[in-house]
Amino acid sequence: MLTKSIFSHLPSLRQSWQSRYNVSSRFLSLNNVPIRSSSYSPMGKTSSDSRKKVTIQTLQSLYQKGEPIAVLTAHDFPSGHVADVAGMDVVLVGDSLSMVALGMEDTNEVTMEDMLVHCRSVSRAVNHAFTIVDLPMGSYELSPEQALESAIRMVKEGGMKAIKLEGGEEMAPTIRRITQAGIPVLAHIGLTPQRHHSIGGFRIQGKSVAGAVRVLRDALAVQEAGAFMVLIEAVPGEVAALVTERLRVPTIGIGAGVGCSGQVLVQVDMTGNFPPGRFVPKFVKTYADVWGESMRGIEEFKRDVKSRAFPSLDHTYPISEQEMEEFRRAVDRE
Repeated sequence: MLTKSIFSHLPSLRQSWQSRYNVSSRFLSLNNVPIRSSSYSPMGKTSSDSRKKVTIQTLQSLYQKGEPIAVLTAHDFPSGHVADVAGMDVVLVGDSLSMVALGMEDTNEVTMEDMLVHCRSVSRAVNHAFTIVDLPMGSYELSPEQALESAIRMVKEGGMKAIKLEGGEEMAPTIRRITQAGIPVLAHIGLTPQRHHSIGGFRIQGKSVAGAVRVLRDALAVQEAGAFMVLIEAVPGEVAALVTERLRVPTIGIGAGVGCSGQVLVQVDMTGNFPPGRFVPKFVKTYADVWGESMRGIEEFKRDVKSRAFPSLDHTYPISEQEMEEFRRAVDRE
């Protein structure tokens, strides 16, 4: 009875909203009263949607022109969306999400299923950048066939365009198998975080002659195996620059100096989305203060809630006095 009484007045209520707030009738159909009244609204398209999709050919063209390639990690829809709209050439779903999104101790804990969930989220957000995903530890080391199976899942189920895996000369057969199947591979040499237990921790690589030669040999081996780009991590800048000169494919540096063909950072690190005092590697430059702005906004929200300053009338849906009075009488009748 009460429900029927209330909904019988919806047409006049709609007219009241239209006249009072100058709202177009298309936003107030009876089937959607009112449209966008929920907080669960889609992100929507942006003005940058006309930008062309980045392909391997695009990246090769940037490399040939000497224009640095901009790469940024993402781990969910919002981080993928902002990276794409900001114009990143490449969005990497890095296994660093194990720590920045899942609160794990290191990258070794994240699983294939974890990565696939995050890949799908990022792929829904990215319309233009070239997307790459890390194969997590345990998903590619056993054999080239295991690695290919994992890579196929990342493309088919995760919506990624390429995969990244750690290792140099020893991973050449694996890289060759994946690329022969038509899946692009970004090789990762230098400091390989998934192997930090075997190399004595997160240590700079290539500081000695022998170490620098190993970095070069690894780079040449993965290039010959078919890798379309090589990520070099935590290597002296001069070494990375010389390695870059010797390759026919672009290099992406992270803690490897300005001589690489491009640069990558973990988004959470470069946007400052972490509490003060958190350890940040030497190679990270913090460009924003997302943590500080979030804290400021959340603390202000809490104060407004406690003082009843929020929600104000500006944030409250209206109803005409006539409709409210009829509603009160309907309640009394019930």
